[in-house]
Amino acid sequence: MAEAEAAGGAGEGAAAGQGPAPAEEGAELAAVVGATVPTGFELTAAEEVQEKLGSASRISRDRGKIYFEVPARGLPQVHRLRSVDNLFVVVQEFKDYQFKENKEDALKDLEDLVKKLPWTDPLKVWELNNSLKKKKTKRKKHNLQSTASKEKLNDDGDEEGRDQKDASKQEDRAQNAAGVEPVSGQDSEKTQGVASRNGGEEEEDNEQSDAKDELQAGSGSETKAGDGKTSEGEAKVLKFRVTCNRAGDKHSFTSNEAARDFGGAVQEHFQWKADMTNFDVEVLLNIHNNEVVVGIALTEESLHRRNITHFGPTTLRSTLAYGMLRLCDPQPTDIIVDPMCGTGAIPIEGATEWPSCYHIAGDNNPQAVKRAANNICSLLKKNENKESSTSLGIPLDIVQWDICNLPLRTGSVDIIVSDMPFGKRIGSKKKNWDLYPACLMEMGRICTPGTGRAVLLTQDKKCFAKALSRMGHIWRKGQTVWVNVGGLHAAVYLLKRTWERAEEKRSFW
Repeated sequence: MAEAEAAGGAGEGAAAGQGPAPAEEGAELAAVVGATVPTGFELTAAEEVQEKLGSASRISRDRGKIYFEVPARGLPQVHRLRSVDNLFVVVQEFKDYQFKENKEDALKDLEDLVKKLPWTDPLKVWELNNSLKKKKTKRKKHNLQSTASKEKLNDDGDEEGRDQKDASKQEDRAQNAAGVEPVSGQDSEKTQGVASRNGGEEEEDNEQSDAKDELQAGSGSETKAGDGKTSEGEAKVLKFRVTCNRAGDKHSFTSNEAARDFGGAVQEHFQWKADMTNFDVEVLLNIHNNEVVVGIALTEESLHRRNITHFGPTTLRSTLAYGMLRLCDPQPTDIIVDPMCGTGAIPIEGATEWPSCYHIAGDNNPQAVKRAANNICSLLKKNENKESSTSLGIPLDIVQWDICNLPLRTGSVDIIVSDMPFGKRIGSKKKNWDLYPACLMEMGRICTPGTGRAVLLTQDKKCFAKALSRMGHIWRKGQTVWVNVGGLHAAVYLLKRTWERAEEKRSFW
């Protein structure tokens, strides 16, 4: 996509933007798709898009987002990407939008923008996406009848990796409909707000909302979007909301105000009905300094929830697990171990995406092992329900063990991938000073000298660096990826196993 040129100075307000070229008569419908990904893993996601869709990606200046163009018929493959959290179709993108300094003028420009945007093709893509979801919903309902109440969502804990935001930003959430101003000094906001002209309906964004069925289409989704007008009074009026993400300290308005005014203009333009919860269309307004992207959401909930039904106190996002696994480049027949597997997010993702490897998961906590086993069972049932004549198992075993005394032969493991205790919700920082060196020593023992590698995630970076310096003879640090996990600044370390032989386990009896 060519970069948009800024139109005029602050006096003119808006800037020329870049969106997908309108489809000519008879030409194939294409979409510019935006995807949110775990921060730090943008390149990994771009590689996956190139590999699976054959499309080149552009990484946004706003961390945690990539953009790529696909034909609309490729949407099912887009939803099967493993490294993306949420998807949206780009209506238009402005690389250098000139916001006016006066708040009222800046907001008026955003309102006026609605009428100028090329909505037609993106709404066609949204309709097509909805029809795909409806097909999936029918299939899912049919499958659920046979396994009715067996798999209740057991969300008994917070997800550690749920809020993947740029580590350099602070969150500044819009407070409520009363228009409470955010705390000064914070410059990043996310607001879900839709306004009608006769009174704004606004709502504070809550990223920890209950899991909705990603496959269920909204109540009015059977309606054709078109221009949003009802045809002969028969079609339902679409319900919508606007979600505004704003980052930057040079804006005269809050995300709440932008969502309210932009939403009011959307409502007036399409004659849609504002609804914060039971909406059909979610319009996205992403503002990052002078970069503005308007989009329409293609996912109702993050794709990272795909594997886990039994959550623990620190459940890793599947998308982050995929990025970590991809870092260590698994090859067929590799033995991959997660010695601190928790609810099993990493080995389940690994066994699903790399079925020609053998995955072993373990944890010292019996409750974690039970949750991981339940998640594996849920995945097996899901595979059985898929319309296929043969239901294959998954190359994965789960064991309860002691991380410092693993029941594995010396040098028998190719890859170790693990989310290590942060010392926040599980364990403590003090315990980590003893645990980390012992872990690295035992991991070094089971890992193949010379070719073995480990990818480890931790927020306790000081403790990890100290432990690694003591283990320099068996582990060499390769790449480091800085990530944001649940608002915590964490690091993913890629370690290479040296040729140094580790001490054999000695029997004590």
